[in-house]
Amino acid sequence: QLQASGGGSVQAGDSLRLSCAASGLSFSYFMGWFRQAPGKEREFLAIINRRSGTTLYADSVKGRFTISRDNAKNTVYLQMNSLKPEDTAVYYCAANRVVTTEDVLYDYWGQGTLVTVSS
Repeated sequence: QLQASGGGSVQAGDSLRLSCAASGLSFSYFMGWFRQAPGKEREFLAIINRRSGTTLYADSVKGRFTISRDNAKNTVYLQMNSLKPEDTAVYYCAANRVVTTEDVLYDYWGQGTLVTVSS
């Protein structure tokens, strides 16, 4: 039900926009973005209320990453600016009926898309 895309290899300072298509998913679901770097735990990045557009960000990405949605396309985006090598990770979108930063509480997950940032 969730299809993430948009990953790739970029240079430090570049921007990238990830997309998550949510087919067959009610707008009552909140959509979040997470990432997992090699050898690290999965990290919450941002979440959006698809009805109101209200957002919540992790402090680590606040001001650099922006989550948004296009309800006509049933798609959520993660705009990532000023990318750093430490942003290298597999990025996942996920859906949940409540606002939470805890990955274990999310009901649905996309397959992940790899972002590699070189210095």
